[in-house]
Amino acid sequence: MARILIVDDSPTEMHVLKTMLEKNGHEALTAPNGEEGIEKASAEKPDLVLMDVVMPGMNGFQATRKITKGKDTAGIPVIICTTKDQETDRVWGMRQGASDYLTKPVEENDLINKINSALSA
Repeated sequence: MARILIVDDSPTEMHVLKTMLEKNGHEALTAPNGEEGIEKASAEKPDLVLMDVVMPGMNGFQATRKITKGKDTAGIPVIICTTKDQETDRVWGMRQGASDYLTKPVEENDLINKINSALSA
């Protein structure tokens, strides 16, 4: 179905998300931090990015802004997928250009529904 880039510094979270995506017919690409996520988004042109927020170096809000504002990546929807569950975090994430916001632990149905709606937008 879709090629989805997972940007997360946690190998466990990456594995969980990748398993959910592949089970639902998506191809998963991965990047362990914001900088590599931006590089991979630019090089691979995935259909969508799942972005963690709390990562060493560049955080997910910064990386989301760079992807959604980048001239060659602006058309790629980004769904923020994080443990940060405050309303202010959600609002800030959406202001960075994210098309949606999920809090971990992620429910598989919620994830797939949000991906489907972001891809059809």
